Amino acid sequence: MGSEQRLLQATHFKTRLLLALWDLGGLENPVPKGKLNDRMGRKKENAGEYDKAYQHLRQNEAIAIVVGKRKIEQISLTDQGFDLLGQSLRSGEFRFDKNVGAWLPNTLVRWICQVPVVIAKPITSGDAVKLEVISSYDEFKSVALEIYDSLNQNYNLSDLVPIYRIRREIGDRVSRKNFNSWLLKMQADDILQLQGGSLPDNDPAKLEDSITTEVSGLRCYAKRLIS
Repeated sequence: MGSEQRLLQATHFKTRLLLALWDLGGLENPVPKGKLNDRMGRKKENAGEYDKAYQHLRQNEAIAIVVGKRKIEQISLTDQGFDLLGQSLRSGEFRFDKNVGAWLPNTLVRWICQVPVVIAKPITSGDAVKLEVISSYDEFKSVALEIYDSLNQNYNLSDLVPIYRIRREIGDRVSRKNFNSWLLKMQADDILQLQGGSLPDNDPAKLEDSITTEVSGLRCYAKRLIS
């Protein structure tokens, strides 16, 4: 086997590992490593390949490791890993091996159904490309709910969408101050309920992009109250 073919095979293996982790719900909650091993069919003959892919994904922050109770290693699929998975599946180079379990094609079908390609519609001005600034509460409410529904459906978030993900999707279209005040107003208007709890990896940047109030403290998740 040539070096180029070996590299492609290693890439396919990492893609399958990310896909298995997504299928097990690793984007929302850490998955025990043993459960991932079982899904991937880790055996003596492929243990080296598996461990190499696992370490590579860990070093590149595509997966995050959490040590839970009884020192059981658990694995989360990061946002970066989810994006990498999407890029790999859409690259046109991903292939099945001769023998694959039923979970792999079935998971690919579920991916196709649940993770559509979203193409943004930018506003152009000259040579610059930028999205419109959100200048009112009503406009923010509409955009925030659209983003909430998209994240909730595409990432299987079970109606608890991390606030930091909504903030990052909106990006520079609204100031941090307005984002905070308008999201809190959506709660006051009984549109969203902002809930506490902790994020799987407790990343300081993600916590900072959540919302902290003097009365309620840290709020990490949003739950939609109206359909």
